[in-house]
Amino acid sequence: MVGGFEVGAVPFNPDGWGPPDATSATGPTAISATSTLPLNVPFAPFSRSEKLGRIADFTRNMNNPNANRPGSRSAAADSVFDFTADDSFPAAGDEDSSFRLVDGKPPPRPKFGPKWRFNQHRPQLPQRRDEEVEAKKREAEKERARRDRLYHLNRSNQNQPRREAAAFKSSVDIQPEWNMLDQIPFSTFSKLSFSVSEPEDLLFCGGLESYDRSYDRITPKAERRLERFKNRNFFKVTTTDDPVIRRLANEDKATVFATDTILATLMCAPRSVYSWDIVIQRVGNKLFFDKRDGSQLDLLSVHETSQEPLPEAKDDINSAYSLSVEAAYINQNFSQQVLIRDGNKVTFDEPNPFANEGEEVASVAYRYRRWKLDDDMYLVARCEVQSVVEVNKQRSFLTLNALNEFDPKYSGVDWRQKLETQRGAVLATELKNNANKLAKWTAQALLANADMMKLGYVSRVHPRDHFNHVILAVVGYKPRDFAAQINLNTSNMWGIVKSIVDLCMKLNEGKYVLVKDPSKPQVRIYEVPADAFENDYVEEPLPEDEQVQPPEENAENAEANGAINDVDDTEAKTQA
Repeated sequence: MVGGFEVGAVPFNPDGWGPPDATSATGPTAISATSTLPLNVPFAPFSRSEKLGRIADFTRNMNNPNANRPGSRSAAADSVFDFTADDSFPAAGDEDSSFRLVDGKPPPRPKFGPKWRFNQHRPQLPQRRDEEVEAKKREAEKERARRDRLYHLNRSNQNQPRREAAAFKSSVDIQPEWNMLDQIPFSTFSKLSFSVSEPEDLLFCGGLESYDRSYDRITPKAERRLERFKNRNFFKVTTTDDPVIRRLANEDKATVFATDTILATLMCAPRSVYSWDIVIQRVGNKLFFDKRDGSQLDLLSVHETSQEPLPEAKDDINSAYSLSVEAAYINQNFSQQVLIRDGNKVTFDEPNPFANEGEEVASVAYRYRRWKLDDDMYLVARCEVQSVVEVNKQRSFLTLNALNEFDPKYSGVDWRQKLETQRGAVLATELKNNANKLAKWTAQALLANADMMKLGYVSRVHPRDHFNHVILAVVGYKPRDFAAQINLNTSNMWGIVKSIVDLCMKLNEGKYVLVKDPSKPQVRIYEVPADAFENDYVEEPLPEDEQVQPPEENAENAEANGAINDVDDTEAKTQA
């Protein structure tokens, strides 16, 4: 028979909660209270603001190796009911400051965070094998791969070519007998600065037709077809072939001679990507900056500073060379279409120096201007303006240029949809893709002291038709304001020209060529034979592994030269 269960005496505390203090208790209950209390078991006081968790934790892992480590999370969790650290016990250490009767269980980890994705020990979530879900996953992967490809394409480096295209080749074949004298990185050009005084006009030649202001009201919904001017001749004469410059050189009017196209190329050299070359001739104490026959300077680059690669095949209508010829064709026809062709021309001191008598020439005026570079150094340049307009009974000169759209897929902006509502976005895209071309046009307008520069927006009738074009809009800008908008510093422009002139003045008499490196942002100066680039000069072919550009370059140059003199014939060649 099991004995009865004895319940000890429970002392009564009339003054508060819990057992009474041994000192305050009186009577026989005090003796029983002190004698029946468990020994060495502290009482944990608490307040109503504290939350009471578990009375006893039966889930303790006694085999946890971290339990014995002081400061570990497991040790803190298991120490809620661990009184070994209490001083009431013989083996107790330092007194625990307080007992926290709270839940010591760590919070559950989220199962959808990045840690879950790479945790191999946790069971994976069940996945749906539905075909629609799989198709969406494949589309998302394709889109992610496309974004990654564009991201890496846009992260261009100066030491790496921005895109591998056919345009990245030297504009002239470097021959083994040429001697490289110096190479100048573009980083040094950005630090240059030189201020020139106001130039003086030496001579005005040619004739100008008035600008037709009705073209300012053209919109994409009221577009006009671009006409062709087969009978008008356009001249791209180099410096030493200009009879007026020869006459001014004989009269010792200056020591440096150039054209506005050559000066603009030098001034905007840091923005260039494609290769170009300028021939420099030192004759006595005079310096002549020339271009080769069929030089790339006669053409207009398209998408030169863009990150989107152009097709490499030369016969493709969207290749860099085909677009350059098309842009030159558009620019010439646009400059003549926006004029009032009523036969009335504003004439100047002398007629067009390159036209034969009775020949129909394009509306152009040549302005020969002289700048002072030093006490005994002057520069004379032939500058061009294409039109004139009467504003408040004052004559204002205009330069006319055209931007061309060939395929909206390359630029990402459709002119027919954005020109009316977001013209600023269209111009910003063109400034990004054609920064060098727009800077050169602005520099030429500043050199010619034009009062206004007109930019036309010309697009193909169809993206695959490079013969027929339409004018979508014409916008006018003041050259100085536009230069400030595109961050073109005139002092830096003249600083580049002055540094190159000073460098060439230290050279001996002879012929040199300044070449933009096709893949690096720098220019090189080569000493070349006196008969280089002449009609009877035959260049020695290089070995295949040393050639900078294919041997068909001469044919390309000849075709490019024909494109300027006879646009329609060249257009047929390009299509073939």
